[in-house]
Amino acid sequence: MRRVRTWFAGLALGLASLLCAPAVTAAESDAPQSGADVGAGAESVGRGRSLYVPDANPEAYRQAYDLVRAGQLRDAAGILAMAHTPQAVWYDGQTAEEVERLARGVVRDAARKGTVPVFALYNVPGRDCANYSAGGAANTAEYKEWIDAVARGIRGHAAMVTLEPDSLALLPADCGQDDAQGTLTAARYTEVNYAVDKLEPLPGVRVYLDTGHPGWHGVESIVPRLIKGGVERATGFYTNTSNYQTDDANSWYGRLISSCLAYVDGGGAVADCPNQYWPRADAQAWLDANVDVPASRMKHFVTDSSRNGRGTWTPPAGKYTDPQDWCNPPGRGLGARPTLRTGDPLQDARLWIKTPGESDGLCLRGTEGPEDPERGMVDPKAGDWFREQALELVRFAEPPLLGGRDGRTSP
Repeated sequence: MRRVRTWFAGLALGLASLLCAPAVTAAESDAPQSGADVGAGAESVGRGRSLYVPDANPEAYRQAYDLVRAGQLRDAAGILAMAHTPQAVWYDGQTAEEVERLARGVVRDAARKGTVPVFALYNVPGRDCANYSAGGAANTAEYKEWIDAVARGIRGHAAMVTLEPDSLALLPADCGQDDAQGTLTAARYTEVNYAVDKLEPLPGVRVYLDTGHPGWHGVESIVPRLIKGGVERATGFYTNTSNYQTDDANSWYGRLISSCLAYVDGGGAVADCPNQYWPRADAQAWLDANVDVPASRMKHFVTDSSRNGRGTWTPPAGKYTDPQDWCNPPGRGLGARPTLRTGDPLQDARLWIKTPGESDGLCLRGTEGPEDPERGMVDPKAGDWFREQALELVRFAEPPLLGGRDGRTSP
């Protein structure tokens, strides 16, 4: 696979040169914009480093190859540029032995390249409420062993960890899978806290907890969950993983959550905090009057911009009983490139956490299926490569992924 990746990297550079559209590299995506743009995040994971580019999904290379054969050179270059942009490495079901070996290989490779890897750990018991991305460890004991293995694998190296997407935004109690005593929800908090305590103390490792996204939980809903999940002992939290909220919405949501956490830590009540639905001027006035804590003492956050270039999808009014606007929505584009230089002292990074080009699952939108009625086809299962969506993301990227007259790939 390494030899194939090297061959395609050369192809990508050749195509990019031909099209006057350089592919995005780790160094370019993290290049300084100005002295004021260097935020706390750059220093928190290692001064002067850029973000790690992992091996791409092999299907991305196969799609690029087929596009070259079809004469669609610009689309091929776009797919390869997307694949060679820094993004998270997901672990979601490997055995303890496997995840330790794989994680160790990634952090060593990243260290040799002077880059920082981003891990998305996705193995908590009962993940995704047993829906499209069901799976995870069998129980708390097995999960702890798995986290121990991850810790052994990354120990001694810098890394950013987005811990368990949907773990706090989608508790067992939220989907009717818990008993009257809340046993599974209590176990979820135990598991997340264990991971924080095992990973955050490792030198150079920064752990961020799940908040869903700003179109889901209000600040007053997610902040208590973060507190129960151990955010006090973590670097902070992340938002918008695998979703499509805009950068502006994500950054504002992050600022509100961080400010509310600081307010509660000082003795305030969560119910007093403004949420993302307040008029922004009113919310800012409240923050100015009630939160006087330096950014260095507040919880930081990272956001996912992998597929938010065009923002969220608005389903046709009244067409679907369950439009599933989060599930492979049509016409979306790649968002702003990953960077450790955000210009915001609370935002450590903008990342591509979700692997762009991989499906969200079999989207039926309230119909009997089996086709996705919005696409007229059966969507690939969650995590599989989705060629049609991958091309959309490249063609509709905002900012554009490739240069040219209009900055886009040709339809």
